[in-house]
Amino acid sequence: MLEFRRVDDDKFNLMNITIQIPTALRRHTGGTAKVTCAATNLDQMLSALDQQFPDLKPHLRDESGQMRRFLNVYVNEEDIRFLGGPSYAFKDGDEVLLVPSIAGGTSANFAL
Repeated sequence: MLEFRRVDDDKFNLMNITIQIPTALRRHTGGTAKVTCAATNLDQMLSALDQQFPDLKPHLRDESGQMRRFLNVYVNEEDIRFLGGPSYAFKDGDEVLLVPSIAGGTSANFAL
């Protein structure tokens, strides 16, 4: 559970970030498209989402609690994997976009 502390307490200074929920996941958030929360890292952000939207958790984390491999996270339009991955420290005002990989299609044969 995230604890909210006074902003002037540097040891616990949490960053306010905005999380964009893609259309494919909104059915698990009651239609909510954007969430603002206080988190310093990816795990705290996922925990905040788990707490606020329990139905979303299985789509973000696997059975061991790790972020699902098919979930891509972008911070200010940069892939978080290139920013340090789970160790990336959010900055106040960061915009986070969750992008689940979606597979599918058809194997229809087309005649030319």
